[in-house]
Amino acid sequence: MTSAITVLPEPELEFRYGQRLCDPHAGLALFGPFDADLPSHLASISYGVIGTSEGMSAFQKWTALMLGPIVTPAVADSREDPKARYLWPAYPGFRAAFDSTWYEIPAWSHVLDSPELLHAASHKDANKRAYDVVNLYHNAIRIAHERDEQLNVIVCVVPDQVWMNCRPLSKVSDGHGRSLSRAERRIRQQQPDLFGYYDPEEYKLSVDFRRQLKARAMEFGVPLQLIRESTLRIGPALRYGDRGLTCESDRAWNLSTALYYKAGGKPWRLSTARDGVCYIGIAFRRTEDRQRPNTACCAAQMFLDTGDGIVFRGEYGPWYSPEKRQCHLDTESARRLLAGVLKTYEEQGGVSLREVFLHSRSTINEGEFSGYQQACPPGVKLVGVRVRTDLGGPRMFRQGQWPILRGTVWKLGPRTAYLWASGFKPSLLTYDGWEVPVPLRIDVQYGDADIEQVARDIFGLTKLNYNACKLGDSLPVTVGFSDAVGEILVSNPTVSRVSPSFKFYI
Repeated sequence: MTSAITVLPEPELEFRYGQRLCDPHAGLALFGPFDADLPSHLASISYGVIGTSEGMSAFQKWTALMLGPIVTPAVADSREDPKARYLWPAYPGFRAAFDSTWYEIPAWSHVLDSPELLHAASHKDANKRAYDVVNLYHNAIRIAHERDEQLNVIVCVVPDQVWMNCRPLSKVSDGHGRSLSRAERRIRQQQPDLFGYYDPEEYKLSVDFRRQLKARAMEFGVPLQLIRESTLRIGPALRYGDRGLTCESDRAWNLSTALYYKAGGKPWRLSTARDGVCYIGIAFRRTEDRQRPNTACCAAQMFLDTGDGIVFRGEYGPWYSPEKRQCHLDTESARRLLAGVLKTYEEQGGVSLREVFLHSRSTINEGEFSGYQQACPPGVKLVGVRVRTDLGGPRMFRQGQWPILRGTVWKLGPRTAYLWASGFKPSLLTYDGWEVPVPLRIDVQYGDADIEQVARDIFGLTKLNYNACKLGDSLPVTVGFSDAVGEILVSNPTVSRVSPSFKFYI
């Protein structure tokens, strides 16, 4: 077995005028978004806002701030922290960054009754709690849809109490009503109430507010941006015990990038991507039905060199193995899954493909790959790659106070390598993590591919997270968002109208 260690250069991104830089902050500030001169570019963004009166006021103040430049105090005075100007670069304002107008006043808004919302969020029954809270936002979105409002994106400002109470493990001890046993919930899933005290639908949906709202709102065809009220806080440092937040310039970069992308823009393009090559993440998610512990749902996420993402929901089935703690499809289900996502890609005007790379956290067995091969068009190269965070794997250290460089690749052989997608970032002059960097283990299980090229592709995919503006993630987008996609699709099985566009899931 041969082994070698190399350091990959930071992948470049393409912005306006074909300019290439590694850091999206610098690329947007200097040149503007990739699509600025394309016919699809949005000269202005029409958006709506839903929230309580407190939330609406907070977002209005934040919008006024986001329209102009923001400089972090530590950046203005380099004596406070000389690395701050690299870690938290100045924000130039929405129009300067995206060459698009974000109006201070939304095109449409809806004020929620705060006491009613908080009352719904304090019910002891988790299913009813989430369902009633989602209904308030969902009904507001329906009003906008019925008014035929041409909105590009809708911002949902969420009180922190709602956010904390409506999560999978949340419990409300001092609320109203009563919590239900598992047996009672199973009964309510199947039996309607004679007196109309409850709707069986609410017991078939996720108890997580975010997952349920994202899933149910897809029928209206407008992406959502959920923001906690505390995220919009402006002012001095937070008090001890409050929620920790990054500086205002960093939050402005992250929120504005996400809003621009969800509205239909393309902030940047991965310049290292190869034409005719797509990357498909295979995601599995077990159902919450304890009576069928082996049941799981599969989904596929396709990502192209343009940064566009396509999501396709597969089938429910006994895919999970408790012994191996992995999910595997049968041959025919694997064929239908890949055929479905490729058909969706073709329907959306996709160009001819030359290579398809499958990324999966679980191993891909022979039966699955055979099904994938059957769905792959003739002449298209198919490669199956397992990509996972190797928590029990090796760690690397180097002399000095900083950890291993981001982009380090340790090739163990022609089909296996470790990639450190997190680590010291020379362009930031720091490491923006908290723990010793954990590597990704990459195994080419099927097909022929150069392991270093596979690692380069995966490294590039760490820069396609449009939900934030950062130099790069620790996971490629094909794997990093598999949980988010799976949670929305699997936790809400009765939602039939799902969108193939990736921007509806993040």
